[in-house]
Amino acid sequence: MSTIAKIFAGVAIALCFTARAAAEENRTAFVNVSVIPMDGRGVLENRTVIVEGDRITDMTGDANALSPSDDTNIIDGAGKYLIPGMGEMHGHIPPLSQGDQAVNDTLFLYLSNGVTTVRGMLGSIGQLELRDDANTGARLSPTLYLAGPSFNGNSISSPQQARARAKAQADAGWDLLKVHPGLTRAEYDAMAGGAKEAGIDFAGHVPSDVGLARALEAGQRTFDHIDGYIAYLGGDEEAVDEDAMRAIARKTRDAGAGIVPTSALWATFLGDFDKAAMFARPELKYIPAATVEGWTNSANSVTQTGPSVHNENRRRLLKVMQAEGVEILFGTDAPQVFSVPGFSIHHEIAEMAAAGLSPEAILISATANVGAYFDDKDAFGVIAPNMRADLVLLDGNPLDDLENLKDPAGVMVRGRWIDRAEIDERLAEIEARAKN
Repeated sequence: MSTIAKIFAGVAIALCFTARAAAEENRTAFVNVSVIPMDGRGVLENRTVIVEGDRITDMTGDANALSPSDDTNIIDGAGKYLIPGMGEMHGHIPPLSQGDQAVNDTLFLYLSNGVTTVRGMLGSIGQLELRDDANTGARLSPTLYLAGPSFNGNSISSPQQARARAKAQADAGWDLLKVHPGLTRAEYDAMAGGAKEAGIDFAGHVPSDVGLARALEAGQRTFDHIDGYIAYLGGDEEAVDEDAMRAIARKTRDAGAGIVPTSALWATFLGDFDKAAMFARPELKYIPAATVEGWTNSANSVTQTGPSVHNENRRRLLKVMQAEGVEILFGTDAPQVFSVPGFSIHHEIAEMAAAGLSPEAILISATANVGAYFDDKDAFGVIAPNMRADLVLLDGNPLDDLENLKDPAGVMVRGRWIDRAEIDERLAEIEARAKN
């Protein structure tokens, strides 16, 4: 089934939510706006998009859709573009041990750049309760879907433990299992078997003892950082034959697996970055000085190589995967080295564009594809009635220039509107805290 077909199949799931949109709930209308629904229809001009509660209830070209007596928050979209909220499919939420403020600041940094859904990829104590607060609106946050604590060489010591841990995390309510390096083949297979029995996905890295071919066979749902592919193709130091890339891309597609490239971060790890430009990124002002110092030390320990065969192979492989119909899911691994939540999307977009992906393909990876991935959880990722009201209002058309994604005019998350003034005010508060 195609991504768009999956999205609209998911509309049925959303129908159960429409009862929430009672008359007394907040009602918002974006009027005279150009809509990019990300469902293959391009740009729809002069539309009215109506939101009630946490759902989009109507999208019409009728300029008279609202009567003068309507008790509705009107947002004038003249000259602006409305897109679905974006997803961060390899993000991180600070452990609650870092304090409530650090958690809230990180969540808002995502929102400030239009990231309305985060797949958190390293669970910790208290995050399930945090997820509930976020997803019910008790805490201003993207919608969260969370992996449990990591399966790795230190946390797992036997196949029996791996299988039991998979069941325990599923029973606890985590959304998926996180795979890190270090598992033996027997431990990985036991985890995969336990996950299948419990009905929970597993995703992340490919342990070296397992290898890409086995991980695909076992049903690993996503391969984050394109993990395992360059080793499988022998592309660390030599250019990879395109036919070999196409073959593994087709195996990935046929296995129903997706990839989360995190290309910008990996370019940094590989030494393919401009150090001066990276150290001067303006968004670093939102990160505590001690953290930036640690990032600086880490970056200084990497030898700058400039363009490398390894990174060029990654770019070529990403383009081949997109051409072969592999599910590409947008992610940046923020917060990480010089990867500031929310702001990191712009560096990732630049890397994906350098790999040859079009603006539309990049946006699909961050919107419609994310919604399709989570179509058993909720309906979102395109702009249509009954979809979750996650929206980003932009001053320019991102299909013409992805730079237009920067500094959105406003962001809506589950029907909660955050205008530019509120974004700027909250960012200023985060900057002030980061200095102290």
